[in-house]
Amino acid sequence: MKTKNLTIVIILMLSLLTNGVNAQETTKKPANQPVARAAFKMPVAIKSAEILPDNSVIFRLLSKDAGTVAVSGDWMPGFGTSVPMVKNDTNLWTLTVGPLKPELYSYTFLIDGNRVLDTNNPLVKRDGTRNESMFLIPGVESDLYIVKNVPHGTLSKVWYESPSLKLNRRMYIYTPAGYENSQVKYPVFYLLHGGGGDEDAWTTLGRTCQIMDNLISQGKAKPMIVVMPNGNPGQAAAFTDAPVNITLSAPYDMGMGLFEESMVKDIIPYIESHYRVIADRDHRALAGLSMGGMQTLRLTGNYPTMFGYIGVMSMGLVDVSTMGLKPDPNQDVKFETLKNSGYKLYWVGVGKDDFLYNSVQTLRSSLDKHGLKYTYRESTGGHSWANWRIYLSEIAPQLFR
Repeated sequence: MKTKNLTIVIILMLSLLTNGVNAQETTKKPANQPVARAAFKMPVAIKSAEILPDNSVIFRLLSKDAGTVAVSGDWMPGFGTSVPMVKNDTNLWTLTVGPLKPELYSYTFLIDGNRVLDTNNPLVKRDGTRNESMFLIPGVESDLYIVKNVPHGTLSKVWYESPSLKLNRRMYIYTPAGYENSQVKYPVFYLLHGGGGDEDAWTTLGRTCQIMDNLISQGKAKPMIVVMPNGNPGQAAAFTDAPVNITLSAPYDMGMGLFEESMVKDIIPYIESHYRVIADRDHRALAGLSMGGMQTLRLTGNYPTMFGYIGVMSMGLVDVSTMGLKPDPNQDVKFETLKNSGYKLYWVGVGKDDFLYNSVQTLRSSLDKHGLKYTYRESTGGHSWANWRIYLSEIAPQLFR
């Protein structure tokens, strides 16, 4: 019995001695020893512009200080239309819209009347001086806009000398997959942006590279080079001002002819001397939207044997007197000359709600009067990239056939 008690006493003493040593070791730790902290918790991610299985879209914004929040999107009828969001008891504002048809859409939030991007959506696109959040509804209609596992072309941002404008300028050039490793000569498609845009517009907003990659890989379009210049003659490149004074009659040279002259004297010669191209009319195409459509009309009127394929999007014969310019007195003669030039395609497209719809009908009447054969495409919607992407996807397969 005494032996058992002695054993218990020894165990208790060893336990106390061990605890004491551990306590001493704790007090002797260096002053810079890291202190254990609570595990860092990531904030709960808020998913905005969430696309649901039925193509409805949920927008979300967390804000306790905002008085009003709304969404303004390009799928809404009317310019600048917005729909209010609703706040719950956790200060989360939400709005569900749709279902929407497959397409590439842009939108912004209006917080107490101030237009801002959706910070919970990393997808952003630039339209001139405007930045907007974006999302893509997948489907048959938007299938060409998606990056797919197909051979991809190359987009180059090329600086070139423009003696006619006394500027060093920039243009975007798409070369099809395989261009670098072949000796093939290609046709060229010159694609012009609209007023307020620049050389970046057709790739960022028009999805030109994705559309061309997909059409070419499917065998629906011929491999071609696509040249997208800056159509503003007073601008060297996007986000720059020209270091020379150019007197313009309108903000974007709608009617002065300076850019058109540069196309013929600077851009086309540069392309045909620096790229492997087939340098004749039947292997040159020209198309443009809005302002670019006006430039297309002027170029094909002044140089009727230069382009075999012509596309005019959302632009017609407008009353240029409102811009302080006189109508072209030689328009009828130019149409007659173009009719006899042997062009391959004349394509015209416009949306039913486009503010330039009537001008397009005036153009059609003039083409009919002079017996010019053309393809006409009338779509829904207005003066928007939703239409111009469709037009590009329909024009490209008809080129160089």
